[in-house]
Amino acid sequence: MFKQGINAFIVTHQNPDISVIIPTYNRAHTLPRAIDSVLAQSQKPREIIIVNDGSTDETNAVLADYPGLCVIETDNNGVSAARNVGIEKSEGEWIAFLDSDDEWLSDKLEKQWDAICNDDKLICHTDEIWIRNGKRVNQMKKHQKFGGRIYEKCLPLCVISPSSVMIHKSVFDDVGFFDESLEVCEDYDLWLRICAKYPVLFMDEQLMVKNGGHEDQLSRKHWGMDRFRVRALEKMVNSGYLNKDQHNATIDMIIQKCEIIINGMKKRGKVYEVQEWEKKLERYN
Repeated sequence: MFKQGINAFIVTHQNPDISVIIPTYNRAHTLPRAIDSVLAQSQKPREIIIVNDGSTDETNAVLADYPGLCVIETDNNGVSAARNVGIEKSEGEWIAFLDSDDEWLSDKLEKQWDAICNDDKLICHTDEIWIRNGKRVNQMKKHQKFGGRIYEKCLPLCVISPSSVMIHKSVFDDVGFFDESLEVCEDYDLWLRICAKYPVLFMDEQLMVKNGGHEDQLSRKHWGMDRFRVRALEKMVNSGYLNKDQHNATIDMIIQKCEIIINGMKKRGKVYEVQEWEKKLERYN
């Protein structure tokens, strides 16, 4: 089915059908930078959708300076729900996400679209520049990006940045949207579901800037991120569509993460939680 679609992509190469989705919550101070980086793209998207997730700061005043954008107002339901609303309301054939504290280099969409038009994959991601507290930092080896069949490489931690991806909309129809029950690691969960079934196109070029170190990052609000990753891994075990190697690798990772979580809880004196996680660990050993 996708092979037939490739012909259409080649024909419409100069008119990419891309919807850009920017979820935001109380980031009036960084949102203009994100929006400006999309407006500055050498290859223009079909639409720019801003999902304002119940912001109580000056976000609405910021958005008033950008006529022509598609702005969707929602209650504060979290980033997963905001992204999902954007996907549902989008009209493009391809989806590109941008977090409101990140930004794109000006040729990100153009280069990514060119790569997609010369490939047959339904998800593409790029390398990224990391900025922490205003200073550029190097990524650690564990954050190395890959292409191809990368499910096993996705198991330890999230190795695809939401702000770098371009995904064909049919993928969401197949594997589902972001899991709104996960407070964090919602992107890790989605990449597992996608990468278990689809090969990934990776562009080894830094085409976006990932800004971190600020207090409102979700990853800074929750200790023990592996607790949420284990939930995602257990979903994969129960999904029914992992092959034998993927299933065994997922079980091994659950065991590793349970052991890490138990050790962390022991240090924090969480006796009851330790007992619960030890019971979980026993089920997989």
